[in-house]
Amino acid sequence: MKQKILITGGAGYIGSHTCVELYHVGYIPIIVDNLCNTSIDNIKGIEKIISCKIKWYNINCCDINAMEKIFEVEKIIAVIHFAAFKSVEESVVNPEKYFTNNLKSLEFVLDCMFKYDVSNIIFSSSCTLYGTPENLPVNENEKFKTAESPYGETKQLGEKLLENADNNSISLRYFNPIGSHSSSLIGDCSADKPANLVPIITETAIGKRHEITIYGDDYNTYDGTAVRDYIHVEDLAIAHVSATRYIIKNSGKHAFNVGTGKGTSVLEAIKSFEKTNNIILNYKIGERRKGDIEKIYADPKFIKDKLGWEAKKTLDDAMKSAWEWERNKK
Repeated sequence: MKQKILITGGAGYIGSHTCVELYHVGYIPIIVDNLCNTSIDNIKGIEKIISCKIKWYNINCCDINAMEKIFEVEKIIAVIHFAAFKSVEESVVNPEKYFTNNLKSLEFVLDCMFKYDVSNIIFSSSCTLYGTPENLPVNENEKFKTAESPYGETKQLGEKLLENADNNSISLRYFNPIGSHSSSLIGDCSADKPANLVPIITETAIGKRHEITIYGDDYNTYDGTAVRDYIHVEDLAIAHVSATRYIIKNSGKHAFNVGTGKGTSVLEAIKSFEKTNNIILNYKIGERRKGDIEKIYADPKFIKDKLGWEAKKTLDDAMKSAWEWERNKK
């Protein structure tokens, strides 16, 4: 019998891609998502890609009674917990929203797991929990610094909750997910105004924005702009499949960086998009943005050694797929 995996936030950007990859290797993904920051179009897109209906519960993870009913009905083997607000910029402006939602939803999921004897959880964590790291590339032994944003702090606190919970867990510390599915049927449907670089690039390219603002060109980097580790969302989704297989067979608490190991500047990312899609972009230099750090990129050795996973797709691949998504989405 195929094993069921509960995907909270499964209609979101990373969650939808993960549902597809889980289905392709034989799992049954069960989605919980109230569509507060995504679209039903992603659920329809998943179904078109896998040629099958997918079970979806339109509820809020902070509704403990509704969550308990799902755990009672669905005999799941593991949870992948994506459901959380995710904008660094917004979290600086409205921190209470982030602390309340992101931590309460995880607490309720853990309560349900304990009550219904579900042992395995994969947590959507983030490289933002490292703060400004002392060492680059960053490995999993890097001590957490003070988070630069409330969003990053919720990821630090979320991992502490998992450390104290009575279950097996994997925290996947993402770096910067970009790109879209090769079919252009699923992608980032966030309802809020994009604050991440690549959606801003594509909106500028298609004419929704007049120009891109580069937040700071006086960082201590090779071209003065901030450096990040950009990972294709399809590679990231496959990392969740590897983590799922691992946690079902291996007990304990685990954390893995999920990145390419390569640092790319904001200007380099813009140039990659221009080259790959033969488009010239308008951009200007602005002030540094509160909550941003200077540079960060992963040491991906540990996840390769333990899970056998490594990023396959290039920055150019991601920029091509991001543009196709922007051109084809409704």
